[in-house]
Parts: sequence; C-alpha cells; structure tokens
Amino acid sequence: MTKIERQHLRLLEAILFAAAEPLSEKQLAARLPDDVDLKGMLDALRSYYEGRGVELTRHGKSWSFRTADDIRPLLEKEIDVPRKPSRAAIETLAIVAYHQPLTRAEMEEIRGVSLSKGTLDVLMEAGWIKPGKRRDTPGRPATWKTTDDFLDHFGLEDVRDLPGIKELKATGLLESGPAINAYRVHGGDLSAPSSESEQVALLPDVIGDDAETAAEPLDPEGP
Repeated sequence: MTKIERQHLRLLEAILFAAAEPLSEKQLAARLPDDVDLKGMLDALRSYYEGRGVELTRHGKSWSFRTADDIRPLLEKEIDVPRKPSRAAIETLAIVAYHQPLTRAEMEEIRGVSLSKGTLDVLMEAGWIKPGKRRDTPGRPATWKTTDDFLDHFGLEDVRDLPGIKELKATGLLESGPAINAYRVHGGDLSAPSSESEQVALLPDVIGDDAETAAEPLDPEGP
C-alpha cells in the first residue's frame, strides 16, 4: 500500500469514527478523493478491525463502527427508554420487511386489517421505513421499503439476513395461539402457516410484555 493509499485509509477511518450515525457509501465517497477505491478500502478497514473491541459493520449500503458483540454486554447499563411501538406498527414493519416494496393497500390485504392513519408515520419517525418508487399502475401508488437504519437497529447487513421459517421454529418464534397475526407469506423462504391457529411472530425484541394489542399506534408523545 502506497503512502497516499494509507493516508486515504486513515481519512476514511477518521470519517467513520467521527460520524454520529451510519454513513452510506455515497456519503463516504463524497468525502474522499475521486480516485479512491472505496469498496476495497472498506474491506481492508473491516478486516483490520475484525476481532477488536470495535468493528466496522455494514448495514445495507451504510457503514459504521460498532462495539464487538462479545464486548457489548460488559458496557450495558439500565436506562429509561421511550415507549415501544404498538403491536400494529410491528406487524406492519414485519410485512414491509418481508414483502418490500409494497403499497399501503397491499399491506392491508396481507394483514387483513386497515392501517390506522398514524401507523406508517410512527415507523417513518423511527427511521425504519421510507417511500419507494411509485407503481406503474393506475393512480401510481407509492410503495414502501425498509431503511439502512432498520438493518442497523436489528443487527442485519441485508434484508436477506431476515430469519426464515426453519430459524423461526428453532428459536421458538413460530408460535401457536394468539401470536401476532401479521400476514400470510407468499413464496420465498417462509411458507404459509400449517394451520389457521399457527401465526408468525416477527421482530419480537421491540415488543414488551405490556405491548398494546389495539390496532391504533402508540402516541410517540404520550407517557
């Protein structure tokens, strides 16, 4: 590696360390000289930090330094956190994650219940979903998809890393009884539940024991 390349690598390292949030590859490229091999530098930096206390992690097309998984528990402390999203919001998020991009009407069809006015607003405010391209159909309805912040929050590099049916069964997240009736899955790695009483509970770590069962989303300004 030449002296100039080492300097570019140090600059990239400093940019990522100083960032308060994950930076997209486009944002990183804008801060570096035009002739820099960004992907090569990111791979080199990621390899260099592998196994250290902090590691360079990818979330979609965004990158950030994160505490290593085995070190994180040693740094945790109890803090007050905002009230969690409603069950309806989490169901909608699961539908978007597994079926994206899709329209609001398609979300309602999959979930079998009309979306409350504020459900998508809550997910947008959390930074977990964003508008996608409009469908080339009458009315040109907007589609929705997940964001890199969604991947970052759930510790994923790509939406393809979402658990499949075998993983859900192995971890006990494929439940019988009154679990989250989020959707019927069409194709892909997940298959439809084997009975009407068998439902898929997705993204459970953001739902507390006191989660709301009503379809209305929680007021983010509420207590």
